[in-house]
Amino acid sequence: MKKLLLLVVALFFGVSLVFAQTKQIRGTVTSSDDGMPIPGVSVAIKGTTTGTTTDLDGNFTLTVPANEILVFSFVGMKRQDVPVTDATVYDIKLVPDVIGVDEVMVVAYGTAKKESFTGSAGVVDNEVLQKRPVADISKALEGQIAGVQTTSGTGQPGEGAEIIIRGFGSINSSNNPLYVVDGVPFDGNLNSINPGDIESMTILKDASAGALYGSRGANGVVVITTKKGQSKELSVELKATYGFSSRAIKPYETLSTADFIEASFQGYKNALIYTDGVHPDLAGPMAVEALRGGTGIFGANEMYNPYNMPVSQLIDPQTGQVNPSAKLLYESDWLDEVTNDNATRQEYQLFINGGSDNSKVYASLAYLKDEGLLKTTDFERISGRIGAELTPKNWFKYGGNINFSKTETTYLGYDGTTSNSNVWYSAQFMAPIYPVYVQDENGNPILSETGKKQYDYGLTRPAGANPNWNPVATLFEDAYETTADNLSGRFHLNLLGLGLGSSFDGLSFTTNVGFDYINTNQTVYWNPEFGNAANIGGYLDKTNTRTLSYTINQLLRYEKDFGKHSINVLAGHEFYKLTMNEMEGSKSGFPYAGIKELAPGSTTSGLTSFEDNYSIESFLSNVTYDFSDKYYLSASFRTDGSSRFHKDYRWGNFWSVGGSWRISEEGFMEEMTFIDNLKLKASYGKQGNDNIGTYYGWQSLYNLDWANANLNGALLSSLENTSIKWEENNNFNVGVDAVLFERFDISFEYYRRRTVDMLMEKPMATSLGFDSYWANVGEMLNTGFEFNANLSLITNPNLVWNANLNLTSLTNEIVELDGETDQIVNGNTIQRKGEEINSYYLAQSAGVDAATGAQLYWVYDLDPDGEPGASYISDDYQKASQSKRISGSRIPDFYGGFGSSFKFYKNIDMSFMTTFSVGGEVYESVYGNLMNPIYIGTNYAANVERAWRKPGDVTDVPRIQNGTGFSRPFTDSQLIDASYFAIKNITVGYTLPKNILQNIGIESVRAYVAVDNLAIFSHLDGMNPQYDFSGTTDFSYTPVRTSLFGIELKF
Repeated sequence: MKKLLLLVVALFFGVSLVFAQTKQIRGTVTSSDDGMPIPGVSVAIKGTTTGTTTDLDGNFTLTVPANEILVFSFVGMKRQDVPVTDATVYDIKLVPDVIGVDEVMVVAYGTAKKESFTGSAGVVDNEVLQKRPVADISKALEGQIAGVQTTSGTGQPGEGAEIIIRGFGSINSSNNPLYVVDGVPFDGNLNSINPGDIESMTILKDASAGALYGSRGANGVVVITTKKGQSKELSVELKATYGFSSRAIKPYETLSTADFIEASFQGYKNALIYTDGVHPDLAGPMAVEALRGGTGIFGANEMYNPYNMPVSQLIDPQTGQVNPSAKLLYESDWLDEVTNDNATRQEYQLFINGGSDNSKVYASLAYLKDEGLLKTTDFERISGRIGAELTPKNWFKYGGNINFSKTETTYLGYDGTTSNSNVWYSAQFMAPIYPVYVQDENGNPILSETGKKQYDYGLTRPAGANPNWNPVATLFEDAYETTADNLSGRFHLNLLGLGLGSSFDGLSFTTNVGFDYINTNQTVYWNPEFGNAANIGGYLDKTNTRTLSYTINQLLRYEKDFGKHSINVLAGHEFYKLTMNEMEGSKSGFPYAGIKELAPGSTTSGLTSFEDNYSIESFLSNVTYDFSDKYYLSASFRTDGSSRFHKDYRWGNFWSVGGSWRISEEGFMEEMTFIDNLKLKASYGKQGNDNIGTYYGWQSLYNLDWANANLNGALLSSLENTSIKWEENNNFNVGVDAVLFERFDISFEYYRRRTVDMLMEKPMATSLGFDSYWANVGEMLNTGFEFNANLSLITNPNLVWNANLNLTSLTNEIVELDGETDQIVNGNTIQRKGEEINSYYLAQSAGVDAATGAQLYWVYDLDPDGEPGASYISDDYQKASQSKRISGSRIPDFYGGFGSSFKFYKNIDMSFMTTFSVGGEVYESVYGNLMNPIYIGTNYAANVERAWRKPGDVTDVPRIQNGTGFSRPFTDSQLIDASYFAIKNITVGYTLPKNILQNIGIESVRAYVAVDNLAIFSHLDGMNPQYDFSGTTDFSYTPVRTSLFGIELKF
C-alpha cells in the first residue's frame, strides 16, 4: 500500500512538473515597415517541427515548454529568434529582409544557404517573373542574372527566347541549358507552364552548382521551383490583365514612292553606263525607256504607274527626278496591310493556397489569349495545376503536383526567303508603287460582285516584286496551326529518420518521380486557288508527335551536427527515359478551298512515321562540410551512361570540388560592423554534354525511304564512329560575396570554362559521299568576369528604393579544331583556331571611288607559299571575295541589366528594368538587301539616298546599279555596331490600404499598368540586335511591345 501511495504521489508531482514547464502563449506578428499584421508567419520551436502559423490578422497561439527559443520566419523578412520567458504575450515586429544573408536557394537535389554556398548561382523570384507579361518563361530571364545571355525572341505569340550561360560550350552541339522542374529534368514546352505558378528560378552556372546534373549540366542548369501549399488559412487570389501589342522595334526606313522611282532610275542608268558601256549622255533617256519597258518596274502598259501622267513625262531623263507637278494617286504599304493594329493580350488567373502543418494544398487555373501583331497569328493557353504536401507522420512526407495545359498556336510557317508566303520578307520589301488590291486608273479599288476588294497578283510585276503572287492573300487563305496537350507530374516521398529513433536522426530517404507527356498536332494548309499549291490543287500536311519522358531517382541523405562541425552526405541513383513517336501524312488535289482534313485529297504526297528512344542511367553523390559556420567544403561525383554513345564509350564521370571561407565570421573582423557577410569562394569541376541533335550519332544508318516503283531501296545516310564520347566542360570559378551595411549585396566572380573533346561534325571531302561525320575534336575556351549588386538605397516609411545591377564580360577562343585544319569557312563566317566562334569573314572595304561611285576593296595576292601578300586597292569584286579577312564577331565586350523598384507612401509601387550590351557587330543581311537589292522591283533602304550620284561625290555608299546585288560582296564596312540599350519593363501600381479592405473580407487589392519591351535604342532603325547569338538577322517576326492594365485581388 505504501508503494502504491508513493507511486501516485510521484506521478502527481511528475505531471505537475510537466505542466509547470509548459504553457500556452499568444501574440501578434506585424511588419516594422507599416505596422500591418502579417498572415502566414511560421512560428516554430527551434530545433523541432512543433509550431504554428499566424492567421489573417497576424495572431498566433502555441503551447511551448519553458526555456525554449521561438523562431519567427516569413519570406522577405528577417528571421527572429525569441527566447521563451515568463511572459504569455509576445508581440513581434518583423523587419523586411532587404538583403537576404540567410536566403535559401533551390540547387541540385536540395537547397543551400546563400551565405555558405560554394558555387555560382543566381535566383529570380516570383515577384520579378510576374512583372513580365510573357507566355514563355525563358523571356523573363533577360537582364536578371550576370552570366546569362538571352535573345529577344521573335514576336510570334507563345514563342520563347534562346539562352546561353557563360558563353559557348560547343560549335555543333547544343549550347542550351538543362531545365529542371521541381527536381526533375523537364522535356515539355516551356510555354505550357503558367509563370504565375512559379515560385523561383535558380540559374546554376558553375561546376560546383551544377555538376550533380552531370551529363546535361555542361551548359548550365535552370532550376524551376513551382509554388507549393503553405501552412496558413486557405486563401484565394485572382489576377486579371488586359492590354494591347504593337511593334517594339521600328520598321526599316524605306523610300517613298517618288524616291523609289528616282533610285530605280539610277539603277538602270548606271547599269547602262558601267555594264553595257552606254555613253552617260545617252544613258538617261534609255533608262526612262527601260523603266517603262518589259523589264521595267511599272509593269505592262504602265499599270503600276502611281501618278497621273505617263512615265515619259514623269521622269526627267537628265536628273532622274520625278516631275513635281505630277499627282500621286496611291501609295501602298504592304506591311501595314498585314499588321494587326488592335492586337490584344488578356490573361486571367485563379490561385488557391493554404492548409495545416500536416496538409497543404495549392491549386491554380489560368487562361491566356495573346493575339499576334501579324494578322492570323495568335497563342491561346488554358492551364491548371493542383498539388499537395502531406505529413501524416513526422517521419513520413508525401507530395506532388500535376499540371495540364492545352495550347493552340497559329503562326506564319516560313522564315527567311524560302517562300514568298513569308510576309516579313515579301511584304516588307515590296515597293510602294505596287497595290495590294486591283485598282482603276485613279487608284481606287475595284470591288468584286460581292463588294469585296480583289487581290492584285501582279502578273507583270518585276522579279523583286513577287510576280504572280500576293503574300497578303496567302496569309489569309493558307493556315499554319499547332495544338499541344501538355501533362506533367512531379511526386516525392520522404522517409525521415527523426521519427524512427535517435539512432536514425539526420537520415532521410527520398524518391522523386516525374513525367512529361506532350501530344502535338500540327497542320500546314495551302489553298488550291493561288499561292504555293495552286498548280497541284492545294496541299495539306498533318503531323502528330507524341513525346513521353520520365525520371525516377532515389536519394539517401545524412545530415548531422557535431558541435561546430556539420556534415551533409548524399548518395543516389537516377534513371531517365524518353520516347518520341511521330506520324506525318500529306495530300494534294482538293476539290475546293477550306478543307483541312486529308480524306478529300486526291493524291497522297507523303506518308511516314518513326520512333526515337533515348535514356540515361546515373549514380550520384555529394558531400558538404561546414566548420563553425566559417569554412565550407563541398564535393560531388556523378557517373552517367547515355544511349547516344556506343556501349564501350557510354559512361562518363563528372565531378566538382568547392570551398568557401566566411571571412566576416573571423575574430579579426569583429570591429568591422558594417560588414554583415564577406565570403571568398572557389570551385572546379567537370561536366558533360551529349546533346548533338541526333540520338544515333555513332551509328551508320540507312535511309529506307528510297523506293523504286514497287521495289524497296536504301541510301547510306550517316557514317559510323563508335568511338565518339562525352563532350566535356572543365569549369573554374572564384569569387567574393559581400553584404555591407545590411543594404548592399555585392558579388564579383571570375570564370574559366574550357570545353574539350568537342562533339563536332568533322568536315570531309564531299566527293567521298558525305560532308562530315561526328567526332570528338577541338577545344574551346570561355573566360570572363561577372559583377552583381542588389542595393537597398532608401528605406523609410514614405519611400523605399531598391536597385539591382549586373555586368558580364565574355572572351571566347577556339583553342583547337580537328587537328588537321585550322579553320572551317561557311560563307561569310569562319571557325578558326585562335579566334572567336562565328567570326565574320568578309571582304575589306576601301571606300567608294569618288570618280565612278564603284565600291573599292583592299585585296591581296598569294605569295609562292600560299600566304597573303601586301594589300592594295581594287574595284574587282571577284578579287575582293578571294581576299577576305576576319572582321570581328557578335560577342560583346560586356552586357548586363539595371533595374529599380520603388514604394511611395506604402501603397504606390513602381519598377523598371533595362538591359544593355556594348561591343560586337551585327551582320545585317536584311538591311544589306535593302541597300543593294538582288532583284528589280524591291524597295530600297532610306540610307540609299546617300549613294554616289555623280563624279566628285564623297560618300560611303556606292552607286545604285542593277545587277550588283549578287556580285557585290558584303564588306566589313557594312557591319553594324551591335551595342544597344533597351527599356524592358516599366510597371506602376497602387494597393488599397488594408484598413479599408478588412471590413469587407478582402486581404488586398492592387491595380497596375505596365509596358513591356517599351523601347530599344540601337545603331540602326529596324535592326534587332538581339535576334540571335551569331550576329545574323533574318526576315522574321518582329518583337512586340505590350501595354496592359492589371488587377490583383486576394481573399
